[in-house]
Formats: sequence, structure tokens, C-alpha cells
Amino acid sequence: MRIGELAKRTGVSERSLRYYETQGLLTAERTLGGHRDYPDRAVDRVIRIQELFAAGLHSKKIAQLLPCMRDADGGPSEIATSRLVNDLIAERDRIDRMMADLVRSRDVLDEVIDAASDSRRPAVPHRDERQPRALPGAGQGAGEAAIS
Repeated sequence: MRIGELAKRTGVSERSLRYYETQGLLTAERTLGGHRDYPDRAVDRVIRIQELFAAGLHSKKIAQLLPCMRDADGGPSEIATSRLVNDLIAERDRIDRMMADLVRSRDVLDEVIDAASDSRRPAVPHRDERQPRALPGAGQGAGEAAIS
């Protein structure tokens, strides 16, 4: 299949596919006219590459990892090594630390939102609250002014 078709089937730009080739992540045969010709299994390979990038791995690590994974299901191939497993455990631990940092950052933002809401304007419901807080002056009849 030509590069345009692979791009369309995977949702990845042609430029990214060419980058994957330069990084050794993807290979293509060449036609007599010099055009790239990808096998059907390249679709699974590109999807796997995208998943690994989304997990935070860089292209050098992905290049080490891909030969040890089956493209169709992502399972380990017969050449997966214990060193690779240790590298992947380290990557997973790094992702876990990043997730914990994000949760802490969100918690700080929630505290700032709560503090700002209590001191400057009507309260904004916290993300975990189901019932909205009453606004100042709520329950007064039409035309009645709130007395401060």
C-alpha cells in the first residue's frame, strides 16, 4: 500500500510515517518508481507506535521495544528480554509518578478555586460536589434588594 493509504487507514500524517522510517520504527519496500510500498501489517505497526508514543516513550525506546512485540496484538515476541522488561517497568514507574504529580497539581488548583470562590464571588461547586451551593440573596422575592 502507498504512504497516502497507510496515512488514511491509521490517521497518521505522511510526514509522521516518513519520520517513523528514519527512526527505524517502520519499513517499506520501494517500487520501481521509488514510491514506498507498505505491507498490510504496517497498519498494526503504526497503531502500536502511536500507542507507545502516547504512553510517553521516545522513539529510541520504541525502536528497542518493537522487535520484542507482536504487531497484531502487542504481545511479547520470542525475542523479548529481561532487560527490556526492566526498562518497561522503569517506564511504567515514570508514568505512575507523572500521574501522581498531575493529581497533586489538580488538588492544588481545587484548593485555589475553593479559596477564590469563598472570598471573591459566589461559590463555584467543587468537582466532587453534586449539589450546587446557594448564591447570596437566593430566596428573595422579585424586586427585593439584598441588605448587606
